[in-house]
Amino acid sequence: MNATAEDHVPVLVVGGSLVGLSASLFLGRLGVRHLLVEKHPDTSHHPRGRGNNVRTMELYRVAGAERRIRAAASVLAGNHGILQARSLTGDDQEWLFREIDPGGALARISPSGWCLCSQNDLEPVLLRCARELGGDLRFSTELVSFEQDARGVRALLEDRRTGERSAVRADYLVAADGPRSPVRERLGIGRTGPGDLFHNVSITFRAPQLAGVVGERRFIACYLTHPEADGALLPVDNERDWVFHAPWHPDRGETLEDFTDERCVDHIRRATGVPDMAVEITGKAPWHAAERVAERYAAGRVFLAGDAAHEMSPTGAFGSNTGIQDAHNLAWKLAAVLDGAADPGLLATYEEERQPVARETSARASARSAEHSHPGYVPGPGAGGGRQRGILNVALGYCYPSGAVIGADPALPVVPEQLRLTGEPGTRAPHMWLRDRDGRRRSTLDLYETSFVLLSGSDGEMWRTAAKGAVQRFSVRLDCWLVGTGPDDDLVPEAGADWAAQHGTTPEGAVLVRPDGYVAWRAEGRVIDPEAALTEVFEALLCRD
Repeated sequence: MNATAEDHVPVLVVGGSLVGLSASLFLGRLGVRHLLVEKHPDTSHHPRGRGNNVRTMELYRVAGAERRIRAAASVLAGNHGILQARSLTGDDQEWLFREIDPGGALARISPSGWCLCSQNDLEPVLLRCARELGGDLRFSTELVSFEQDARGVRALLEDRRTGERSAVRADYLVAADGPRSPVRERLGIGRTGPGDLFHNVSITFRAPQLAGVVGERRFIACYLTHPEADGALLPVDNERDWVFHAPWHPDRGETLEDFTDERCVDHIRRATGVPDMAVEITGKAPWHAAERVAERYAAGRVFLAGDAAHEMSPTGAFGSNTGIQDAHNLAWKLAAVLDGAADPGLLATYEEERQPVARETSARASARSAEHSHPGYVPGPGAGGGRQRGILNVALGYCYPSGAVIGADPALPVVPEQLRLTGEPGTRAPHMWLRDRDGRRRSTLDLYETSFVLLSGSDGEMWRTAAKGAVQRFSVRLDCWLVGTGPDDDLVPEAGADWAAQHGTTPEGAVLVRPDGYVAWRAEGRVIDPEAALTEVFEALLCRD
């Protein structure tokens, strides 16, 4: 499946970090042939971007990667909470939150959970999974230029090891090439938002003595607030290797060269409160926290994803997760258009759905940084700093009031104040456990990946017939499942759960779920002509009307 010079590929992905690799994984699962290019020679070697929220892990679960990711992340499986302290050795300490899922309530609404997996551990897993699916992923390969017309995108690539150049023709280009995205710049797409928030230098170091000082405080991060040596401490293995985020002030003329090993060692010792600790500096990398969202997510056949489309404060780990979820939203839509089931107009709903999510999420990330007094962040006038509600409504409850959904309430808040997963169009479909005819236990979320799914009750044979008609008419991928306890039902709810009640319908109704697990439409009760209803729905969803 490797593309060579002048070859044609349906999708070209530019950027091989978390979002680009996730896009490759999701496209591969949908059978979409693609080429990914990344200018760096390998995946990230720096431990960063570790917080993978529950929605992201749901997507990796369905894509068959969750177990591998949790295995790669096992060393941090027991770390929870954010600690704030003047030092690790004093009494002035406070848990900003102790458990991300106190009481285990998350299990009622999701088959997955949060996972701490640093970028340097996660990216190799995604790379292996994508290549196993036949993805053509090329590192040390840079996009030099591109041009597009009504039929596609012509890209000029350069092998940075040999200098050899080649041209590739693609139907669509996905730019996951970071916050300083060359693709976005070439398209002339501007960004809105407050801009830069603060700057840090991420310092990796070895300090075996620190494990004894930390003791049983297995935190995700510790914000150290010493007035002359503040920063954030993060464990890599809880024993020898650590990361320290030190504030950096380029606006005061401070340069990266000012962060000498001696300065970094002294800063870490003072911040932790261990003045004689042996510290070996192993690496340094600058990073910038910002709040910006692209004015457009697409131009012609080119789409922005991840940091190319939005930048967010790191507090809450919303940035990478939002980007991964961008890729998932876009992947099924590209697959539907390339399959011929949907009109290209479906792709316009990518921006319509994802841009409002980025705006709301980035604002909440900044507010959370203010709430937590993130080292280096000095909120401007009017910036929110009050206590935030939990992050589940942001991570899992974001909604699509418009886009590829039918019957969604246009007044539905993009990020609700309270989590509501009750089968409303435009929301993530509810999770419930089921048994199939072979007795296998499955979550409803496991049904949603490669096709639309129509759920109906024991008396839903009329919906099954209607679904067959829709498949013939639109050549769309559609599975129909009867849920109940009858002999002809495909799936049986566990513990007597009522699937219709959980999805906001009566037993005679039906729920149509998109390949990304979002409710596209529902019939709350009996419909006189189910086939006509589904025909009208798919004409609108697939932009075929």
